[in-house]
Order: sequence, then C-alpha cells, then structure tokens
Amino acid sequence: MSGETEAEREGVAERADLAERGPAPLMAGFRLVDVAVGGLTLRAAIAGDGPPLLLLHGHPQTHVTWRKIAPALARRFTVVAADLRGYGDSSKPAGGPDHIAYSKREMAKDQVALMARLGFDRFALVGHDRGGRVAHRLALDWPEAVEKLCVIDIAPTATMYAMTDKAFATRYFWWFFLIQPYPLPERMIGADPDYFLRHHLAGQTRTPGATEPEAFAEYLRCYLDPAARHAICEDYRAAAGIDLVHDAADRETRIAAPLLALWGAKGVVGDLYDVLETWREKARDVRGHALDCGHLVQEERPEETLAALLAFL
Repeated sequence: MSGETEAEREGVAERADLAERGPAPLMAGFRLVDVAVGGLTLRAAIAGDGPPLLLLHGHPQTHVTWRKIAPALARRFTVVAADLRGYGDSSKPAGGPDHIAYSKREMAKDQVALMARLGFDRFALVGHDRGGRVAHRLALDWPEAVEKLCVIDIAPTATMYAMTDKAFATRYFWWFFLIQPYPLPERMIGADPDYFLRHHLAGQTRTPGATEPEAFAEYLRCYLDPAARHAICEDYRAAAGIDLVHDAADRETRIAAPLLALWGAKGVVGDLYDVLETWREKARDVRGHALDCGHLVQEERPEETLAALLAFL
C-alpha cells in the first residue's frame, strides 16, 4: 500500500469504511486506521507492499507488541497489525450470554472481516498468546483464508486446561483469576492497574528491558480503561467456557495450513508442554522451535523471531 497516492488512498478508505488516524506510535513507517466491521471498529497499524500478513497480539499487549519486527516484515509484506476486539483502541462490546462476544470464533470473525475490507481474502497469519488462540480458531473456521499460520508461545487452549496441575495453575494464575464472575477481578485490578500490569509483564519476560518504557506506557494507557479490563476478563471467561465447547465440537478437525510454532525455552509453555506434539494433534503440517527467552518472544528475541518468520513465510 505504500505506493498509493493520497487520492487512491482516500478511495480505498471510502470503499473499506476506513478512517485514517495518522502515523502509528512506536511502529516506524506504519499508519493507524480504524476499520468498521460488523458493527464494531477495529484499530490496526498498516504498512508495506506485497502479500498480506496479519499480526495478532496477546494479553496484556496491543498491536504495539510487533514494533520490533513489523517494519522489517513490511519490506516484504503488506503488514496489518490489529488490535483484537476488547483490546487497545478497538471496540469493546458487551460480552453477552456465555461471554459469546469474546469467543475466539467471534474475535476471529472480526479479523477475517477486517482483512476482507482491506481487500485481502487470503493471508498469512501470526498470533502471539491470545492472538494465537484467535488465529487457531480462525484457521479452523476459515481455512480458505489462511495461507500459513504461526502461533507464538501457546499450546492449544483445550490441551492446557485438560492438563492443568498445580505448576500450571500457580504460574498462569491469571487464567483462573480473570475468569472469576464479574466484578471481582475487574475491581481488584482496578484498584491498581499499573501495579498489576507491571507484575504481569515482569512475570512473563526473561529478558529485562524487553518492554521499553514507551511500550509499557502504551500498554498502560489502554489498561487504564475500565472497559478494556472488563473485556480482557470476558476474553478469558470465554476461553474457559464457550471456546472449550467450540473446541470439543472440532476435536477431529485439523488445521489445513502449514503451521509454525515458536515458543520461549524459559517460559511456562516451553517448560510444561511438548509444544510441537500438542500442535501435531491439531494441525496436519507442523514445525517449529524454541527461542532463548520467556513468553514475550517477539519483544525479547526480535531478530530470531523475524528470521524464523521470514524463513517460514
């Protein structure tokens, strides 16, 4: 898209219900857009030319988590780094019965619609953490849309819940804290969001300084919004409920797209699971490896992450 004239860009924006929001902070060369899809507005940072590539962040991040690798990816791809519904500057709808609005099926539907509005019916897909879970569901529900899939530092949700033990429950305590009925976690986090966010990120990383103060400030800006904190809880509540129902219904379905799994050798996922084996139970074509870091792979080891993605994509 970088070769467009202003007139051409305005025409695309009009056709795609796309509102330009200016340069993307911390994302060199990217521009922010708001795209209307399904009654919601999704915020995304876009740059580059070439084949489309969708990047989906995790909790407690936003699209800014890709800041260290997205500019290099944009030299070869049209990169769309989106905020999931409920996160960042995307819409934060009510959860509804069974927290259905934050099911990974609905969150994946958002992203398919976003890419279609931008003119891309088929694309490569990379998801970290919660974004990886949305990507997993997207690849199952819309196999024709996904050319290649990379999941970063996750094992499948159903697998992780099924294998829950004391070690997992202790080290991933927020999986069980955030799913508690409203408003318990919302009110407790709301008492000191800055402390909770700092503690959470410190527990995830094994690379001091990987999340720079500017990036933390952006995450905190979004985390200070009570609607965002509620949406995050709804995301996790859905994962412990309706998402497991959907996963059970697709127990025998395998992801058709080639799948790359990357994970942190020093993180919980790499420590507790045979990551490749968990994904071979879910996909037909699986490869991957660990990187010398914790959970925030793309922030802790950006050069190695970029190299792995470029080789795969």
